Parts: sequence; C-alpha cells; structure tokens
Amino acid sequence: MSESVNVLLVEDDAVIRRAVGLMLERYGYTVASADDGLAGLELFRAGGHDLLLLDVMLPGLDGIGLCRRVRETSLVPILMMSARGDSLDVVGGLEAGADDYVVKPVESPVLVARIRALLRRATFTRAEPAVDGQSVLTFGDLTLDTDGLEARVAGEPVVLTPTELRLLLEFAAHPGMVLERQTLLRNVWDYGWDGDSRVVDLCVQRLRKKIGAERIETVRGFGYKLVR
Repeated sequence: MSESVNVLLVEDDAVIRRAVGLMLERYGYTVASADDGLAGLELFRAGGHDLLLLDVMLPGLDGIGLCRRVRETSLVPILMMSARGDSLDVVGGLEAGADDYVVKPVESPVLVARIRALLRRATFTRAEPAVDGQSVLTFGDLTLDTDGLEARVAGEPVVLTPTELRLLLEFAAHPGMVLERQTLLRNVWDYGWDGDSRVVDLCVQRLRKKIGAERIETVRGFGYKLVR
C-alpha cells in the first residue's frame, strides 16, 4: 500500500513535522512537507500527491482554509490533524471537505492505519455484485451507476469524493434500511474500532448538499437511511 505513495505533510511545528515525516518514511511513504498553509498550497499545486496530512492550526492559511482551496480542484484524500480535537476543529475540517481527522499526539500505528484506510477508499473498484442484479439504481431523481461509479441528480453528474461515493454506495445497497453510525464507520471508513460519529454526520451533511437533503433521512437515536 505504501509503495509509490506520496504524502504532503503541512505542519508548522518543526519537531512534529520531522517526527511524523520520518515515521511515514519508515513505513515506506515518500513525504514532502511545508510549514505553513500557503507553502503547502504551492506544493499541492505542483502536483504528484496521493494524500494530504494537514494540521488545523497553520500560519498564513490555516488547515481548514487550505482544505477548502484543495477541494476546489481535487478529490485527493485529506486527513486533518488537530491538537485539541474540539468540535470547532473537527467540524470545520470535515465541513471543508476532509475525509477524516486525528488528534495529536497520535501513535504511529493509528496514523498509518487511518492513512491506509483513506488510500483504500480512494483507489477502490467495485468488487461486489450489482445491487439486486442491477448496475444502475434509481431513487427519485437520483441515479447511481454502481459499475461506472457515477451519480447523477436530474441527469446532471454529481462530483463526489471517494468517501462520499462509498457512503452513497453503502446506502444504495440497503435502501430504506436504517444504518447505524458505527456500522457506517466500519463499512465506509474501514474502522476496526469505535470511532467519532461526527465523521459520519458531517459526511452525510456534505452528501445531502450534493444529492438532495430529502434523499437521506435521519432516524433519531439510530442513524440514517436512503429514501427509496
């Protein structure tokens, strides 16, 4: 998984930047680093990065702003790092388009596991059989091609990040069925442990904006379901 994978690390703390960079290189990743958001944006625009690892608190352009700028042109996997892990950092990063987040300090195996999960989501091809034997599913004005991995609303293509696409495919495989947040964390985010359900909530929120708020229903105290 780590072979030929280029990670862009943007972290203003020199000690943390060096420690994380060396750790990722020991796992076989190629790491480019920057110490502020604007420098990170320039490196990103130079191209060639498979995953971005962004600190929230950065000088010049903070991590949330950098994430938004990246999402204007790219679906590259983004993992945010927060020193506090408070709601503002987490919600801000996920709303900006990040796929996941970790709280610093983070243990090496945990960080690498999250990176590997992100890369798997970004490079997957559909290996499951088509839902109910069909490759094109229709839910109102939403159509989903499970072979071509494309979604359309009222005939217009919808641009989804790999995580949003996996989430939609999971809902489409179980239309009308309530899916609990922890189930979605396991099946979509590839968590082998209990995770922060805010990751699910914010991704659902982003997906609703793209396919229609009424298409995914909240079942309070349980989770979400795709409306048939």
